[in-house]
Amino acid sequence: MECTSTRLPYRQTNSFSKTVLDYLDHTEGLKSFYAHPPTLQGIQKAIDARKRFATNREILVDQLKKQYEGVEASDKVKSNVQLLLSTGTFTITTAHQNNIFTGPLYFIYKIIHAIKLAEHLKASLPAYNFVPVFYIGSEDADLDELNHIHLGGQQLIWNTKQIGAVGRMKVDKELIKLIGLMEGQLLVLPNGDEINAGIKKYYKEGTTIQDATFHFVNSLFAEYGLIVLLPDNAALKKQMVPVFEDDLLNQTASDIVEKTADKLQAAGYKVQVSPREINLFYLIDDKRERIIKEGTRYLPTGEAGKAQGTSLDLSEDELKNELQEHPERFSPNVILRGLYQETILPNIVFIGGGGETAYWLQLKDLFEHYKIPFPIFVLRNSFFIVEWKWQEKINHLGFTVEDFFLPEQELINRLVARETDKKLTFNGTFSETEQLYNLIKKQATSIDTTLEKHVEALKTQTLYRLRQLEKKMLKAERRKFTDQQRQIHTIKEQLFPGNGLQERKENLSYYYAKWGRGFIQKLYEQSLGLEQEFVTIIEK
Repeated sequence: MECTSTRLPYRQTNSFSKTVLDYLDHTEGLKSFYAHPPTLQGIQKAIDARKRFATNREILVDQLKKQYEGVEASDKVKSNVQLLLSTGTFTITTAHQNNIFTGPLYFIYKIIHAIKLAEHLKASLPAYNFVPVFYIGSEDADLDELNHIHLGGQQLIWNTKQIGAVGRMKVDKELIKLIGLMEGQLLVLPNGDEINAGIKKYYKEGTTIQDATFHFVNSLFAEYGLIVLLPDNAALKKQMVPVFEDDLLNQTASDIVEKTADKLQAAGYKVQVSPREINLFYLIDDKRERIIKEGTRYLPTGEAGKAQGTSLDLSEDELKNELQEHPERFSPNVILRGLYQETILPNIVFIGGGGETAYWLQLKDLFEHYKIPFPIFVLRNSFFIVEWKWQEKINHLGFTVEDFFLPEQELINRLVARETDKKLTFNGTFSETEQLYNLIKKQATSIDTTLEKHVEALKTQTLYRLRQLEKKMLKAERRKFTDQQRQIHTIKEQLFPGNGLQERKENLSYYYAKWGRGFIQKLYEQSLGLEQEFVTIIEK
């Protein structure tokens, strides 16, 4: 894959929230919501804090070795697993739910960023080792968010009747049918047979989605030493029993996170998540039910708040015993998930997207309460992939790729203003009109001071009507450029599907089918470490 790349500030993309942009700018109002900044100096402080926390590396490595039994793990993966036993080794972690076939492109971008940052930190701090980890959020039950991909302008949906945690669901005939639909689009591309074979190899009927995701991601990134972690694990969750029990019995997290949320809102930022009284689900077989307390009993509940099913109905003592005997049956929601991740991993950096930025900022006080080191948050890399055919059309219209981050209407207005031979603006007219009315006002108020407001109203009305006339002139002239408008619309629709960033919609499979493993290698080469900029990759 031959390409060129450019970078632009995140603000210039008009695609990220105030919270994200202020975090990147180290705005003073956000500094109290994180422990260390995403800088090399911040990394060193995070390492020092992590050294003082007793991570159970033996259990982690033991469970990873069991997880990788019978798996085509690279020597680099095996070496990285072994390195985790050393107190001088730290993880760079990213996480995501197990979207089918990796879902939107940013799933892949997160992983590549973790790999690149681990290598960057090893070069900068050679006394330590850094291992990239992908933590699969396999216990998530939001099937509507995970059951589809976008390919060739279509949304392909997995219509399964299964319920519960998506990671525990199994590849069924409906998903096999979906793979068949993908096949028709992928096999016509140069490397379509390779990615299609990979999907078929790991998404076999009867395989759990968690296992399929694990094997598929491993096949893509094992050569880079990426460790894929399956946290749906009894031995790992056993370490969280004290925190889980505190949440079940005392609802500690809810109060702490609510207070942090209030402080964030007072600082002018939007709150991303709201804690429950109990932030755990009961996870058994095909059920994942939120736990509520009614009187002295602990029950499962649906979103409507009504007790349902008979999978859980326990007294406090019975619940404590269940937690001790079967910690794997308790699944943390977004409030507790980070605590779990940072307890079982010797982690110093978490890489996440815009939404994750917002909710991690709500968690610092919770981490401090449980005396667990709060990781440095690094906004994941973003890439904008422009195929040559679209670059050629953009050049033909006289624009740059960066111009296309502007609203469509503004692009059209700029093109018309540039190409027309008509004068479409009243250059200088507005200031001249204001000067004229100021003279009129001076003359009128010398006769009667009460006329001042009347003259001001006339000025406002005249300027408004002139601006409206200017807009009508531009609109009339735009009609002469319908072909160019249609081209701009087509390019915007292709590069910004659904009027959003490409990375939030498009799936890896198309780009892999077109460029093969070279696509992943090129993303790796262009990936940034601690620099925080938006990267555009243009095919040559």
